[in-house]
Amino acid sequence: MLAEQNENRAQGILWMLATMFCFITLDAIMKHLLEHLPLVQVTWARFFFATLVAIIACGRRLPSLVVSQNPKRQLLRSVLLMTTTGLFNAGIRSTPLATATTIMFLNPILVTVLSIPVLGERVSLSRWSGVLFGLAGAILVVRPWTEGMGAHGYGVLFLLLAAFFNANYQILTRQVRRDDPLTSLLYTAAAGAAVTSLMVPWFWAWPSTFEWSLLVLSGVAGGLGHLCLIRSFGCAPASVVAPFSYSSLVWATIFGLVIWGDWPDIWTWAGAALIIGSGLYIFNRERTPDENR
Repeated sequence: MLAEQNENRAQGILWMLATMFCFITLDAIMKHLLEHLPLVQVTWARFFFATLVAIIACGRRLPSLVVSQNPKRQLLRSVLLMTTTGLFNAGIRSTPLATATTIMFLNPILVTVLSIPVLGERVSLSRWSGVLFGLAGAILVVRPWTEGMGAHGYGVLFLLLAAFFNANYQILTRQVRRDDPLTSLLYTAAAGAAVTSLMVPWFWAWPSTFEWSLLVLSGVAGGLGHLCLIRSFGCAPASVVAPFSYSSLVWATIFGLVIWGDWPDIWTWAGAALIIGSGLYIFNRERTPDENR
């Protein structure tokens, strides 16, 4: 009863919309920077400046939040997120932002598939049907029957791998839920910053003043996105706010059209409809008692 009194579903939805805006802003910034700067350098900035945001958010609680109840899994999460980010950055260099965002919508579908071997969960026939519809949508977006690795070349392969690693990251996130959300944010940002800081001197290209501002903004957008996500789930149940994560396709389409003149074709829209529909279906089945699945 107390939890219900503390809920504010409207605020939760607004925080989720803000989350998606931050994340797509991050993606658009990285896509633009990758036209001029090395992949490792752009990935480093995303984690380094996000770490500063995480430290500021932790405030005086930082010493206690550094301590995790499961540091090994937190570090593994960090590795998976770093890998996801690197692959995603590699993919968006040659793929329209809306298409890349659509491919990443495969995440809940892949989580369902991977939950069988990783978490030992049972997946019902109805949820498998949702997975198959989602995969059909992915085929429409990728269109492997076209020449040269599908409709958007090798970038699509990087994005599919990014979706796979991101699904593993999400599954591992379930296993560190006893930690404070800020602890998880701090680990993923700081570990990514530490590893990429060791690599970046070998790939450094000196940015212009404007590029420096975008590098900083990428980390800020990423850090704020995670903080907004924490606030969203703190205000309302996941069942209320999670479906609004698909608003990222709207932001991605707007950014892609304004900055690069990209407009998704009919195949991408059709694939997105199937992927989003299957994702919502699977999410709804997750909320349904086992006997009704």
